Amino acid sequence: METLLRSLSRRHKYTLFLVCDLVLVVFSLAVTLWAMHLPAGFPPPGVALIVAAPILSVTAAGLAVGLGLPSLSLAEYDSSATIRSALLAICLAVAAYVLTSAVGLSLPFVIYAGFAVTLFLSMFLSRVVALQVVLSVYRRGGHVTRVLIYGAGATGTQLVRAFRSHKGIHPIAFVDDKPSMQGLTIAGLTVYGPTRIAEIAEKKRIHRVLLAVPSLSPPKQARIAARLQAMGLEVQTLPSFAQLIGTEALIDRLETLKPQMLLGRDEVKTPLMEGAVSYAGKSVLVSGAGGSIGAELCRQLIECAPKRLVLYEMSEIALFTVHRELRRLAEAMQVELVPVLGSVCDARQVRQALSDHGVEVILHAAAYKHVAMVQCNPLAGLANNVLGTQVIAAGAVEAGIERFILISTDKAVRPSGVMGASKRLAELIVQDLASRVPEGGPILSMVRFGNVLGSSGSVVPIFHEQIRRGGPVTVTHPHVTRYFMTIEEAARLVLRAGSMADGGEVFLLDMGEPVRIVDLAQHAIEASGYTVQSEANPNGDIRIDYIGLAEGEKLHEELFFDGSERPTAHRKIFRVREAGVSEFEMADILRTLRRAVDEGDAEAALSLVRRRISGFGSDRLETGNASPADPASLPGR
Repeated sequence: METLLRSLSRRHKYTLFLVCDLVLVVFSLAVTLWAMHLPAGFPPPGVALIVAAPILSVTAAGLAVGLGLPSLSLAEYDSSATIRSALLAICLAVAAYVLTSAVGLSLPFVIYAGFAVTLFLSMFLSRVVALQVVLSVYRRGGHVTRVLIYGAGATGTQLVRAFRSHKGIHPIAFVDDKPSMQGLTIAGLTVYGPTRIAEIAEKKRIHRVLLAVPSLSPPKQARIAARLQAMGLEVQTLPSFAQLIGTEALIDRLETLKPQMLLGRDEVKTPLMEGAVSYAGKSVLVSGAGGSIGAELCRQLIECAPKRLVLYEMSEIALFTVHRELRRLAEAMQVELVPVLGSVCDARQVRQALSDHGVEVILHAAAYKHVAMVQCNPLAGLANNVLGTQVIAAGAVEAGIERFILISTDKAVRPSGVMGASKRLAELIVQDLASRVPEGGPILSMVRFGNVLGSSGSVVPIFHEQIRRGGPVTVTHPHVTRYFMTIEEAARLVLRAGSMADGGEVFLLDMGEPVRIVDLAQHAIEASGYTVQSEANPNGDIRIDYIGLAEGEKLHEELFFDGSERPTAHRKIFRVREAGVSEFEMADILRTLRRAVDEGDAEAALSLVRRRISGFGSDRLETGNASPADPASLPGR
């Protein structure tokens, strides 16, 4: 049974879920017709079933595909999926009402409601039961890690709930130091005292102990881990912020934290699946290939098996580094790797690269992205981010490539600073070109998302360095927030969104809830083994200084302008079409900007941005006099 389950491809599972749902539709209809009292003059249940079942099944198939139900794995059947199932059941009940009305018949409301309730419950229960059966099969097969959770508090309880739907991990019991907890049953598991760990480990065949006590200081966690390892047990801990930023290793055998822990949500790990087809066997160019995002795009693109991957980068050391890193992987996947040293602002070089290497797809990630640096060097930022985008996008259209994807940022929405304004102008350029591409021509689109954890200039290395120096840790404002995403999931979703593009649209990536930067600073200090110095704790180790929002920085970032985003086939990607500017206006913008850059007139360039970009320079809360040239004052990518 386990072999059969593992042999099923994603497409097979999709078909299986869809067929099961259609069977449940017929089943629920039959149950309703035979269980309910039909009014006089209504056809017998068997006749009604024969007539209605095909129509409702076709309708259900369309609704299920549209709602994305067959694409959800059993473990993903959460509250959102439950709502989708309820919506499908309600829509089918309405369809049944329309069908009976169309043939001149009528049924009591309770019958339609009974059908909807029966269908919803059958879909919900079938998936719950199927999940438990699948988990049981996997766990009986021996491919499962049996874990003992040290700490029966909120963190441990959440771990158990997460592991319930994980086929590879089976939580067995809790251990907790508090006598009041021992002997209780929490989340279905018994809580034991620490003195019984050796006995439980032997009797219940424990493979691993997980320390779920993040509130304990690192030295205390280290002592517990050492004691457990002395018993011959493998020990892991919920990673701490200090491990993430590299200030300490709790114990060599314990897991090191990854940036994903800062998200406050699950990292998106959905494989590209159908999206990979847009890149397989193609010649793909990534501009800014040596940057954080560009390099990760290249790593994941190689897995899509393109014919050729062109690394276009203006920094020699960055190009050398990414080429050396990817060379072996490219050879293993039989992908031709071509390093090109050049700038996107050089039209001749761009055209030559596209022509020489037969480029069919462009991912444009080249940009100056650091808010403070661009704010201090507006001409350089506008030239690279705006004029460079126009050069490579226009070159893509001229060369007749298949698709062009601009990597944008949430800072482009009602931008306060030059960097955000430059990315907004880049978006407008792509929108303008997309609107003028003839039918069947290149597909130009944009993907917009927020801050990337682990990228150069992000909060993690900044806080690390400040704590290493003994503080203070600087935060711009107590209420400043940012959206966060890991490099890996950002690149994965960019590639998936690019494969779904029709032309001219903006794709928005679901980044969860925004995170308060001051909370990250507090976690960094405390997880490093120090305490926060404050009025309530004047003897603390490291203080947090609020230095004020720098010029060009906003208190809160946004991902869209008017809330008109629409879902796509991927639950973490949304699509929106935004108003652009006319061809005449865009020509005037580019002409004026080129003149300002050629003449070295920063004020003329900024004047253009103020006129053309709504809200530029506003929505900034003055709370201090931070230098705009200080990258440490900017908690973003």
